[in-house]
Amino acid sequence: MHIGGIPPRQSHTPLGHEPAGEVVEIGADVTDVAIGDHVVINPMSSSDGIIGNGGAQGALSEYIVLREARAGVHFRVIPAEVPWHVAALNEPMAVAYHGVNRSGAREGTRAVVFGAGPIGLGAAIALKSKGAAHVVVIDILPRRLEKTLLVGADAVIHSAEENVIERLIQLHGEAPGFMRGPARPATDVYIDAAGIPSVIATALAAIRHRGVLTIVAVHKNPVELDLQEILTTEVDIRMSMGYPTEIFEVTDSIITDWEKYQHIVSDVVPFDHAEDAIRLASTPGAADKVVITYN
Repeated sequence: MHIGGIPPRQSHTPLGHEPAGEVVEIGADVTDVAIGDHVVINPMSSSDGIIGNGGAQGALSEYIVLREARAGVHFRVIPAEVPWHVAALNEPMAVAYHGVNRSGAREGTRAVVFGAGPIGLGAAIALKSKGAAHVVVIDILPRRLEKTLLVGADAVIHSAEENVIERLIQLHGEAPGFMRGPARPATDVYIDAAGIPSVIATALAAIRHRGVLTIVAVHKNPVELDLQEILTTEVDIRMSMGYPTEIFEVTDSIITDWEKYQHIVSDVVPFDHAEDAIRLASTPGAADKVVITYN
């Protein structure tokens, strides 16, 4: 079993929320899979609770059991050539994919993603896979901005050193202001994958008339909005949570573009050093995405 993960909702719970593994045994009524197949798993569908987040099982173990397993619901078979550390990204990339779906991005969209962490990078890949004409990713960490170009984004903005609005106008052109207001970037879609109040402020200051702001990030503190200030923009603010349908939709993207997705993973750690991996993942700024593997 090969896993990534998020902190559980409670203590004393089996860990490992983002699993991929090899099938070693199949029940008599299970179809569309064979022993030896590589699979990605929907951790939300397990009958004994969410895998690795409060349920009876966690993927940080040698085996997990999918009861009454059905292809397309509990698991999906993937090609063996997709590396395990990339396959383990299927669950978090479904979160990113849902955010892009919520944004309404399509062929020709000009988009910007705030935050070049795993979800932001996944959103950049998803935007390009849907035909976005130009994707910009914004961050303040040079190593993350370098990864952004490796996964296929068209441009980056270092927001601590550049004026975001001016740079977006250079990259995406100008859209006329509403009721003789100042021109704004012609960017169609803004995606918040950073989760800090300044991102919301910047996006709303930049967004064109009837632009879309999709919030995928978790904001741990309240964010103040001046509704009068944004009234004339008729901005469309959309929230994005989880992956209602995307858990195996994103698998196609991972299969096609796994060489891009592999750049999201910063550290691959063998199970013998799992505690070190957990400490690494929980240390702010030390790593971007840590995956634990059994082989």
